[in-house]
Amino acid sequence: MILSKYFQQFFHNSKSSGIVLIVCVLISLLVANSSLSLSFQNLLDSKFGFESLHLDYSVSVWINDGLMAIFFLLVGLEIKRELLEGELSDIKKGSLPIFAAVGGMLIPALIYFSFNHNTHYKNGWAIPMATDIAFSLAIISLLGKSVPNSLKIFLSALAIVDDLGAILVIALFYTDQIDWLSLGICAGITMLLIILNKSGVHKLILYLIPGLFLWYFMHHSGIHATIAGVILAFTIPTNISETEISPLEKLEGKLHIPVSFLIMPLFALANTNITFQKEIFEGFINPLSLGIIGGLFLGKVLGINLFSMIAIKLKWAALPTFSGLREMIGVGFLAGIGFTMSIFVSLLAFPNEIEIQNIAKISILVASVLSGIVGYFILKSKKKPLKN
Repeated sequence: MILSKYFQQFFHNSKSSGIVLIVCVLISLLVANSSLSLSFQNLLDSKFGFESLHLDYSVSVWINDGLMAIFFLLVGLEIKRELLEGELSDIKKGSLPIFAAVGGMLIPALIYFSFNHNTHYKNGWAIPMATDIAFSLAIISLLGKSVPNSLKIFLSALAIVDDLGAILVIALFYTDQIDWLSLGICAGITMLLIILNKSGVHKLILYLIPGLFLWYFMHHSGIHATIAGVILAFTIPTNISETEISPLEKLEGKLHIPVSFLIMPLFALANTNITFQKEIFEGFINPLSLGIIGGLFLGKVLGINLFSMIAIKLKWAALPTFSGLREMIGVGFLAGIGFTMSIFVSLLAFPNEIEIQNIAKISILVASVLSGIVGYFILKSKKKPLKN
C-alpha cells in the first residue's frame, strides 16, 4: 500500500516528535524531583497577558488553553481531510478503524467506571479513552518493514477517530457553567466562517483572524477553549485535487512542525512535572490508578479487538492488508498509550486537585509505558519483513 505524501509527512513528524516528547517527559520529571522544582513551578504559575481584556493567565493556562487550541486545530484539520479524501472517506474502507476506536473508547471507560462509580474519582471516566498519536506512531515506526503500511494507516486512522471522540467528550461532559452571550457570539463567528467557506474565500488570514475571536469568546463561554480550534478547522476550505494545494493542506503543512516540536513538548514539560513524594506512592494503589491502568493497558486492546472482530464477522469491515490477529493485538496495546490526551482530560476532570492529578499522571505514564513495551514486542515477533 502506497502512503500519501500527507500521511508520510504526518507519520514522519509523529515519529520524530514522539522521541522529543519522551525526552521532555524525562526532563520534566528530573526537574520536578530536583532543587529546581520550586522555581519551575513558580514559572508555570507566573501570570502574564492583558488584564483589561480578561486575558491575564498563568504560563500553564496559556499552554493548556491557548497553545493546545492550536494542537486541536491541527487534529481537526487532519480529521476533516481524512473524512473527505483519506482513510475515513469511504465507509467500507474506513469502517474498521471507526469500529475499533469506538470499542477502544467504550471498554476503557467502562473499566474505569467499574472501579470508580462510587468514589470521588468518578468524573475521570474519560481519562483512559484517549490514544496519543505521536507516541503510538513513534513506536510503530521503530519496527520498520516488519509492520505493514496498512497497519500504520489503521493505527493513525484509529487515533484520529479517537481524538474526535475525545473532543466530543470534552465539549459535552467537561464544560462548566455556560455564558450564553459569549456562546452566542461564538455561534455568530462560526456562521461567518461557514459563509466565507461557502463563498469560495481561500485566504487563510480571513479565517485565522475570526478564529482568534472565536477562541477568545469560547474561552469566556465556559466551554473549553480548545474546541474553538476544531470548529475553525472544519471551516477551512479544502479540495480533492491532486495538483492544487488547498488552504487546509497549506495550514496543515505549516502547523505540523510547531505543533510537533514546540506545542506538544511544552505541554509535556508543563504537565508531567510530578514530584515523587512518599504520600503519592502510599495511596497509589486505589480505584483511580486501577481504573486508568486497567482501562488503558487492558481496556484498549480488548475494546479495539472485540469491536473489530464483530465488524469483520458481520462483513462490515476487513482486516488491514498483511495483518492478522497478532498484529491487531499489538496495535491494540499501542493504542493504550494515552499520554497527551489522557493527561489533558485528567486536568479537566480534577481541576485544582493537584494530588489527584499527580496520581492520574503517574497512572497514565505507567499504563502508557506498559502498553508501548508490550505492543512493540508483540509486533516485533514477526520474523520476516513484510512487503508493502
